Amino acid sequence: MSTLASMKPLPSRGGALGIEVLGASKRFGAFRALDDVTLKVRAGTVHALLGENGAGKSTLVKGLVGYGVLDSGQIVADGREVRIASPRDAQALGIGMVYQHFTLAAGLSVEENLLLARGKLPFKIDWHTERKALDAFMHTMPFRLALDAPVSGLAAGEKQKLEILKQLYLRQRLLILDEPTSVLTPQEADEVLGLMRDLATRNELTVLMITHKFREVMAYADDVTVLRKGRLVGSCAVRDTDRDRLASWMMGGDNSVDARATAGIDDGQPARKPIAADAPVALELSKLTVVDDRGHAAVREASLAVRAGEILGLAGVSGNGQKELVEALVGQRRVQSGAMRVKGEAYRATREAMTRLSVFALPEEPLRNACVANLSIAENLALRDFDRAPLRAGGWRLNRRAMRERAEQRIDEFNVRPPVPDRAIGTLSGGNVQRAVLARELGQPVDVLIVANPVFGLDFVSVADIHARILAARDSGAAVLLVSEDLDELLELADRIAVIAQGRLVFETPVENADRVVLGRHMAGHGDDRQPDAAVPSAAFHGA
Repeated sequence: MSTLASMKPLPSRGGALGIEVLGASKRFGAFRALDDVTLKVRAGTVHALLGENGAGKSTLVKGLVGYGVLDSGQIVADGREVRIASPRDAQALGIGMVYQHFTLAAGLSVEENLLLARGKLPFKIDWHTERKALDAFMHTMPFRLALDAPVSGLAAGEKQKLEILKQLYLRQRLLILDEPTSVLTPQEADEVLGLMRDLATRNELTVLMITHKFREVMAYADDVTVLRKGRLVGSCAVRDTDRDRLASWMMGGDNSVDARATAGIDDGQPARKPIAADAPVALELSKLTVVDDRGHAAVREASLAVRAGEILGLAGVSGNGQKELVEALVGQRRVQSGAMRVKGEAYRATREAMTRLSVFALPEEPLRNACVANLSIAENLALRDFDRAPLRAGGWRLNRRAMRERAEQRIDEFNVRPPVPDRAIGTLSGGNVQRAVLARELGQPVDVLIVANPVFGLDFVSVADIHARILAARDSGAAVLLVSEDLDELLELADRIAVIAQGRLVFETPVENADRVVLGRHMAGHGDDRQPDAAVPSAAFHGA
């Protein structure tokens, strides 16, 4: 990247910032993460950046915010070449970033978090003056939060707004949003993105949005750019494109229909076997209560039932008891009260019970919760039955030949890459770790499958593949409990959707009757008590 002799930050001034990246390249050893990429983000617009994992999006963005200097290329801000060698350079130019995961101090108030964003504070803070200035700032914003509100008590959508307010408080003129709606309800997502678009329309802000949701691109972005394998594939106005073309760009296919299928984009409910009218209940919870690490009730008297050949989707904003519920179902957390039953039999989630009752699971973050990272793929595939024939050969001796042969078969069947049984599973990509765990859990008859956020952070090919595996298990007669924070995923895969809020199951509906607004309201804990199905009795989950 060229260096200017007297590089000074642009003078502070209002208005949105336009930026161009010209011929950007970046290498990590022999790997070329960016290869001659050019990106133009017009001032006062919302620009979407799409691409699979490893496409180069993060590398490009890090170059703009100063966390990874580009090897070559130019950055032009407001028509003037600039050098961004550190986050300070980016901030001086008016470039800020809102990350996918919150960077707030939970033990402090909204006011204190805003002040901390400045970086440098006097030894003694004049709180009267600061509060007056913050009040004036807040009154100029399109959305407001109570300054004295503790961050720990804010909903996810409010925390996301505070992250944005921090950047606006710093008078940033270009905001980079990394998967900005991944922790929001549908209503919160629409509100936040709508506000960003309003600011852009008024030429007060430019927004560069990294997202994997085509709906958000089509609804809120002015322009869209697609990267693939470190190279620019295409860039155009959103009004001049459609989902078919974007999918084709992302996947590298000439046939848009094939590309859509590969990318996991669905035009309607997939064709699946209907649930048998007399299908038995395979998984049942009755008034289950589970406590969190602090001893507080995270799951509160939850009752549900999942029939054989059915997917029950459990929707909810992160932190409403889903994690603790899944941990109880897979034996990682004790149940305080209530009962669990599988195929009518009391279930305690021990290894013996899960094996005998054919209960299998794909927990969230499987590399941490379902694998031993430094063991090989073959050894991880054997964790379920290493002590049984054919893997056990006399006493406790492992039949490593049989273990490797079976691993080769399942690696091939589930498309795990690279197909090397002796490779440590911790060295695989996220999508391939998921496939390996599915190979272990679905490589035999399954009666109950528990799945939690199975495709979070994965690329489109991995998403489509894993979704297909889950549907195949359902169509083979498994009862599937699918816990996901992605409402689009649940609407695509589930037969019924239940909502968990503050640890309670508060709503349930067949997927064909599902309404995003209603689901989002219940996810936010704002269900209408006047609705007869707003609070769901356990019988509703039993098909009554």
